[in-house]
Amino acid sequence: MEVLKIVAEGIVTSFRYPHFALSVQPSFTMPPPATIYGHICSAVGDWIDPHGLQFAYHFTHAGEAEDLEHVHVLSASSGKLPQTNYPKVLEGNVNPFQRKILFQPRLTLYLNRIDLLPAFQSPHYALVLGRSQDLFSYRSIKTITLEPREQIYLEHTLLPFEMATRIPSGLVTLMPRMLDYYNDRQPIWERYVTLNRRIYSNHTHFLQFEQDRYLADPEEVTANGFARGLIFHSFVGV
Repeated sequence: MEVLKIVAEGIVTSFRYPHFALSVQPSFTMPPPATIYGHICSAVGDWIDPHGLQFAYHFTHAGEAEDLEHVHVLSASSGKLPQTNYPKVLEGNVNPFQRKILFQPRLTLYLNRIDLLPAFQSPHYALVLGRSQDLFSYRSIKTITLEPREQIYLEHTLLPFEMATRIPSGLVTLMPRMLDYYNDRQPIWERYVTLNRRIYSNHTHFLQFEQDRYLADPEEVTANGFARGLIFHSFVGV
C-alpha cells in the first residue's frame, strides 16, 4: 500500500475539548479526526470529498502546561451615532480562563491519497494544527510503501473503539469525527482509543486479533526488528 507520509512539528498546540465554555479549557491529548480533516483541506485550499479518504497518525509532545487566555465579549451600546445606525461604542467584558497546551507537538500523518502530494508540498493556507495561532512546519513530505508485518508495535496513536478490549492500555475518548459545515458546523461524534504508550504484538497482554499481519511503516523499526503498525481511520462511513 503506497501512502503519503507527512511529518509536521510546532511549538505549542491545543485541541479544544467540547462542552467547556468558562473558566477552564482542557485539551485532547491527540488531534481529533475532525482536526486532521481540516488540516488536509487547509493544505488543499478547499473542502475535499471525505469519502474514501483514510488516515493514520503518530502524535507526540514534550509536555503539558497551563496558559491563561482572555475572551473579549463585546456588545453594542444603546446609543447611536448621529444620522447612522452605528453604535457609539462597543461595550463588553474580559473573561479569563485557563487552557491546557501541548508543548513541542510532532505529528506523523499517513494518508492513502498520494495524489495530494502537491498540495502538501505547496499548501494553500498557513499551516496550523489546533488553534488558528498554533503554527506548524512540515519537516518531511514523501510517499512510502507500507509493508505487511507480523511483528509490529503500536504507540502514540488513535485506535478504533473496537480495540478497547484487546489491548492492555489506552483511554476511550469521545471525539469529533467530522464537522458538518453545511449544517451550522454540527459535530459528528465517534468513540476512539487514545494509546499513549508502546505495546508490541508479541506481548502477552496484546490479545489475539482476527488478522495475522498488519500494515507497517518499514522506516520506523525498533532495535529488535518491530515496525510501527498503522491503523487507518475514515471520516465518513463504516
